[in-house]
Amino acid sequence: MTSTTENAAHYFVDRHLTEGRGDKTAYREAGTGRSLTFQQMADGAERLAGALLRAGIRPEERVAMLVLDTVEFPQIFFGALKCGVVPIPINTLLAAPVYDAILRDSRASALFVSAPLYQTIAPVLAENPYLRHVIVIGAADIEGTEAFEDFLQGAERVPTRPVSADETAFWLYSSGSTGQPKGVQHVHSSLQATADTYGAHVLGLTEADRVFSAAKLFFAYGLGNALTFPLAVGATTILFAGRPTPVDMIATLNAEKPTVFCGVPTLYAAMVAEMDKTGTPDAPLRRCISAGEALPEDVGMRWEAHTDVAILDGVGSTEMLHIFLSNRPDDLEYGTSGTAVPGYDMRLVNEAGAEVGDNEIGELLVNGASSAAGYWNQRAKSRATFEGVWTRTGDKYERRPDGRYVYCGRTDDMFKVSGIWVSPFEVEQALASHASVLEAAVVAARDAEGLEKPKAFVVLEGAAPEDLETLLIEHVKSRIGKWKYPRWIEIVEDLPKTATGKIQRFKLRDGAE
Repeated sequence: MTSTTENAAHYFVDRHLTEGRGDKTAYREAGTGRSLTFQQMADGAERLAGALLRAGIRPEERVAMLVLDTVEFPQIFFGALKCGVVPIPINTLLAAPVYDAILRDSRASALFVSAPLYQTIAPVLAENPYLRHVIVIGAADIEGTEAFEDFLQGAERVPTRPVSADETAFWLYSSGSTGQPKGVQHVHSSLQATADTYGAHVLGLTEADRVFSAAKLFFAYGLGNALTFPLAVGATTILFAGRPTPVDMIATLNAEKPTVFCGVPTLYAAMVAEMDKTGTPDAPLRRCISAGEALPEDVGMRWEAHTDVAILDGVGSTEMLHIFLSNRPDDLEYGTSGTAVPGYDMRLVNEAGAEVGDNEIGELLVNGASSAAGYWNQRAKSRATFEGVWTRTGDKYERRPDGRYVYCGRTDDMFKVSGIWVSPFEVEQALASHASVLEAAVVAARDAEGLEKPKAFVVLEGAAPEDLETLLIEHVKSRIGKWKYPRWIEIVEDLPKTATGKIQRFKLRDGAE
């Protein structure tokens, strides 16, 4: 059974016009002053839908979006949903060969690309057998492409198409922290499912909020922060198209005065270090959230000391679309991932699939309405990840008797020392709590006897003191136990990360061998 109201574009776009928000600002670009009212967003989405159909792109075909966080993004995304076309937001920080693989894998019929990104992807376009249209945002007269405004010019406005709630709405490609990205298929009902769970029960936005997400729209966490949750309540979203450096993020907080800020642990750590030098931004923040990687306790405490606002650390995934396990405003403990978000169920299982008890380590499985329909053209991986109503996260956790979950690491990051599991994240937290350490990553390396022991890669905050290695080893021993300390410590300029801020430990493991 299909219905116009089952189309996600109805709830997130059309509804606001009947509820009287047409003249309210939905989006504002930091630094450019460009903005979009709810009426303009609806009009733009309808024109975009008409332009897609006029171009011969049919329902269920895919359109790729290599689009910066600008006001065009929501118009393209919801314009595609309106007419049943499947938008695929793509990471804007990849290399040409990865873009080639994604475009060929998805068989996208059209590509929307922001002008500053065009030269990166241009070398792979000519040989692509599926693309029929390349639409460039912010530039004209590029051979073989259409300017965005020209693509829209004269297009008939198309109303929202009836769909099934279970119909594929959009894809996201996984971040590829452990390999090549996979196409994750999400249905129309998934967006509202995250708004009704994490958005309503943890984030608690209101129409009066101004939301600023440093995490970008192209991946699941940022899509929820800057699209799903603000549009669910009619709030205003601040967009920032550039790279989220600590200096620029602090300047944006000062200039745009958001009430809600969404970041990742790496950025929070860097912003705290910058605020130690330059001071706290003048912004009326009432809520800050973090995901992408577990938040070190020390970073959360230092941020709160500066801003008087706690960071609600949570856990989500591309497969589950947003956060399903989180700290909450009235129930927060740094160093943990909190408790299950209302609407989600959790299980911890061992290697044999049997459930483990409290204070035992197991892989986290989650059940909730926002789960993906599966991976595109990856049947074996779909069967391994999606087990009935349960989705395997690939994360190792320990559940305490009070119901709080403590992150231990990815399943492929964990290792044993003297027969006992070691959590790389626990050692990393201990290292990061030292005043000389900005961030750290820990992997397994083999000693002279071929036994696995912790090895740490450390980014320093300032100059290294004398006897740094001895100081750090004793610091770790004093905080988490004498046998968990890193046997080797390597000072590095930075750590390899995905565009979503996740440390790519597999690259460090390769270098440690």
